[in-house]
Order: sequence, then C-alpha cells, then structure tokens
Amino acid sequence: MPIRSIPLAAMDVPGLGQGTWGMGEDRRHRDREVRSLRLGLDLGMTLIDTAEMYGDGGAEEVVGEALDGRRDECFLVSKVYPHNAGRRSAVEACERSLKRLRTDRMDLYLLHWRGGVPLAETVETFERLKEQGKIRAWGVSNLDPDDMAELMEVPGGDACATNQVLYNLTRRGIEWDLLPWCVERSIPVMAYSPIEQGRMPAKGALRTIAERLGASMFQVALAWVLRHEGVIAIPKASDPDHVKANRAAADLVLGDEDMAALDRAFPPPTGPRSLEML
Repeated sequence: MPIRSIPLAAMDVPGLGQGTWGMGEDRRHRDREVRSLRLGLDLGMTLIDTAEMYGDGGAEEVVGEALDGRRDECFLVSKVYPHNAGRRSAVEACERSLKRLRTDRMDLYLLHWRGGVPLAETVETFERLKEQGKIRAWGVSNLDPDDMAELMEVPGGDACATNQVLYNLTRRGIEWDLLPWCVERSIPVMAYSPIEQGRMPAKGALRTIAERLGASMFQVALAWVLRHEGVIAIPKASDPDHVKANRAAADLVLGDEDMAALDRAFPPPTGPRSLEML
C-alpha cells in the first residue's frame, strides 16, 4: 500500500522519509549510501533529511549524488548550524549546502537547534532566502515548547513549517506538551531517531507483537511512530536491506491491544519533561 502522506510546507509528503545522520563519514561506504537513498526514492520514501553538520557536509554530498537526475522526485530538507544562523552567515551556509547538494533550492531549511543568534534574525534571514528562491519553506529542530511559543511571537515566526525532534517508543516526553501544541497549530513534527538508532530494548511486548506480525522489533517500533497523523519519521538506512525493512514497516497495522501493550511496556509521560536530544 502507498505510504500515508502528510501536509508539509504546502505539499503532501510521505509520513516515512529518509534520514542521513551518519552518512558521508567514510568514502568507502559512499556507493552503498547512494544506492540506499535511491532505493528509498523508488519505494516512495521521497523526503530526504540531511544537515551541514552531518559528516561535516559529507552527508549532503551523498544526497547530492543520489539525487543526480532525480531532484524533482525529492522533498529535500537540510539544516543550518546555530552559529551559522545569522543574517549573513545563514545565507552563506545555505549556498554551501546547495552546492554540496547539487541543486539550486531546498524544499525545507531548518535551524538545527537554538543557539546565540536571536530567533528574529534567523526568521528574517530564512524569509529572505525564500524570497530569493533558495528555499521553499523553513522550520526548526530541537526547540522545546517555550522556544516554540517565543518563535510564534517573532515577526513571521508563524511561518514555521515543522519542528524536528527526538521521538520514539523510549522517548515519549513530547506527547505531554510539544506534540499536542504542534498538532493544534497544524505544524507536523518530524521524528528523528525513531528507532533509537537501533538501540530499542527487546521488551516482551515489542518482541511478542513483532513475532505475531512476522516483523522485526524495529519495524514495530517504527510503525508505532508512523501511526500518528501529525508525525513524519526519518530513519536512517545506509544499507538497501535496511531501506526495504523500513518501507515495510509503513504497511504494518498495530491494533488497539498492541498499542495498549506498548503503552504498558513504554509508558507515556505523566508530566512535563525536558526536551531530549541526541
């Protein structure tokens, strides 16, 4: 079945995309990483997320190679370092990223996390990049509820298209405040590390559900993230078999009993928690 789509930046994007954190760090793996991303495109995982930080630009170079001749198939996301988020530095960082990505525009450009540059200055610069056609939309990453509330008070801040944060079965803190806040404002959340970078604990419920569905525990954990209509998951897969496994997770159906069992094994928050980051 097709991957469920989610509105993002005035477009419909797949709820399951592709992350690249960890790619571009070793040239010996480059061909496999490129093949994996291209396979993901073939399978409908057409949102690709990267950042200037990943592999010191190496991940962006891998993405650029993977998108050679296929740029129009992809919703392309990258992120700027906080220290590069100023009026001049953000423009220069964006241009460097575009060069590595071998394209003239990004679909979405994110502030990677909050730093010392005022949000108003970053928003102003992002809006200028939009006017110049270098980015279609902008958003943020790793901003907590207080940061998001402050962002909404900045001129133009309500144009924020997404908040990319850590979210998975073991990291459910955003369900208390940030996730409902974003849902109420129709701001989709982009979940990075949706299977905790492969460190998901083999708890009984997770294993039992996986065995019943004929799937892996990681696929069940990913399907759990994908069940939320306001969340886009961006797992990284640098191996074609892993890409296929991620795509298959989008077809898993978790029933009410499965969800209840997972809630017992991985309890939701009962109060506010500090935003977690990796």
